Amino acid sequence: MQIHFREIIEDDVEALAQLSLQFGYTVLVEEMRERVAQVLARKDHCGFVACVGKQVVGWIHGFYTFRLESEPFVEIGGLMVDEHFRRQGIGQQLIERVKTWAAVHSVRKVRVRCNTTRTATHTFYKKAGFAESKEQKVFDLHL
Repeated sequence: MQIHFREIIEDDVEALAQLSLQFGYTVLVEEMRERVAQVLARKDHCGFVACVGKQVVGWIHGFYTFRLESEPFVEIGGLMVDEHFRRQGIGQQLIERVKTWAAVHSVRKVRVRCNTTRTATHTFYKKAGFAESKEQKVFDLHL
C-alpha cells in the first residue's frame, strides 16, 4: 500500500468531514469547506492529508500560537486517521509534517491537547515523543 502526503486542498472537505465523524465530531461539509478556506487563507495555519491513491485516509491541522507568558508553539488542532488505516504510522508521519512546518517557521515546540477520556490517544502521543505537561479544564463562553 502506497501512502502519499500533501497539503490540504478545497476538494478534501468531504473526506475531512467524514473522517471527523469517526471521532464523534459532527461537521457538515459546508462548515468544513469554510474552515478549510480559513486554513488555506492563513500563513499561520497548516494542514496536511495522507492519501492511498485518491482516498484521503488521514489529516492533520496545525497552527502557530503564542502566549505572553511563554514561548511560541505550534498546536495540533486536529489529527484524524481512518479507523481502517490506523497503526500503520500514518499519524506519526502527519505529525512529522507539522514538525517540519514548525521548524521552517522557527518554532521549537509542538503542542497537542487531548480529551482525558481518550487514553489510547494519550499512549499514541507519548509514543510519538510528546511529554505530558499538565492537565486542565476548558471553559467556553458562547456569545
